[in-house]
Amino acid sequence: MERMKLVLQYFQSNSESISNGICILLALVSVKLYTSFDFNCPCLPQYNKLYSLGVMIVPPIILFFLGVLVNRHTGVMMDEWMRPTGNRSKNPAVVKYLFSAMLQRAMLAPMVWILVTLLDGKIFICAFSVSVDPTLFTGLPNNTGLDIIRIMAKVPCKEDIIFRNSSFRKAVSRYVRCYSQAVGWSILLFLIVLGAMGRLIKPCFDDHATFLQTRYWSNYLDVEQKLFDETCVLHARDFARKCVVQFFEDMREDAILRLPHPPFIKRWPETCDDYDSEEEEKLHGITKQEQMDQLLNKWYYSKPELDVTRIAHRPRTCVTWEDHNGRTLYSDV
Repeated sequence: MERMKLVLQYFQSNSESISNGICILLALVSVKLYTSFDFNCPCLPQYNKLYSLGVMIVPPIILFFLGVLVNRHTGVMMDEWMRPTGNRSKNPAVVKYLFSAMLQRAMLAPMVWILVTLLDGKIFICAFSVSVDPTLFTGLPNNTGLDIIRIMAKVPCKEDIIFRNSSFRKAVSRYVRCYSQAVGWSILLFLIVLGAMGRLIKPCFDDHATFLQTRYWSNYLDVEQKLFDETCVLHARDFARKCVVQFFEDMREDAILRLPHPPFIKRWPETCDDYDSEEEEKLHGITKQEQMDQLLNKWYYSKPELDVTRIAHRPRTCVTWEDHNGRTLYSDV
């Protein structure tokens, strides 16, 4: 149970971990879909290969685009690639890094589907049973009146009457399944070796400092977009609350109460509504639709440069307490 909590905390820690979790979930879903999918070969020479390759290729394409769709790196990459330059320059290395991260995660579920189908072998048998030389096996049913191609096309259909009490179908299926599993294990071995070689060779050719900078700014873009969206939601909520309250306040009728002015009051005191001032502070001075549209337009076309020195070196007020002779007693920052 503790390990499960640690895994959940990892997947909730940041957007990259969430993307990894979604891609792993898609891979598990692809395995579950295949195991629950009832594959029935047409057992016709002109349709076997077409149907089998369709089952092997179409679902991975769907899973790939689904992985691209749910990956947060896709939106961040497209926003960074398509945005106007404005006050902030573009870094092609960051876009390349985001594209690579998106592609790697999106390819996980399709590769799992292809490997599972190859290791299982049913689809491979349906597609290539016609290509097997029947003379390599004994027990070919030759009293059916069918040509060799039609007989070989019916090999995936074990319930067919022509293969009753015949070991020919099992021998051909075992032969083709061995080829299918060999191809599947070869692809898996190639991917593992390719990944290991990439991890070993990449540091020899890439500058690690540059890689750290690229990864940092890619994470920055993700966090910046998320914070901007959260701030927009908070601002929209406060703006909507202010509009609704103002609407209901305008519905009240004005009431005029006339009273004699007390002689001991020289001037009517100025009042300050703390609630209104707090609301104005939350709205950051934006009180009209045109102001908000201009602000969003400026954010898109001219994002602020990556410089926070104005905040880092903000002047501070130092209060110095002195006695009546001008001597400093203590300072309060």
